Amino acid sequence: MATRDPDRAARRDSRLLVAGILALVGLVLLVLGLTVADGATAWIEVVVAIALLLVSYGLQRVARRGSLYRDRP
Repeated sequence: MATRDPDRAARRDSRLLVAGILALVGLVLLVLGLTVADGATAWIEVVVAIALLLVSYGLQRVARRGSLYRDRP
């Protein structure tokens, strides 16, 4: 019989919170890079925004995988 890890839910929630913040920052940078900024600054903002969105997706996937494949009591 498996025991439940009380910190697992807290880790999942913190990963999802960080992923949400990264996604929000990434979207803001993407909008700024595509609308307001010009030249090299716009390209840098867009590249950083895409990187942040990909990291956010990865964190969400890790958090969901941890809750999906956990040991069930």
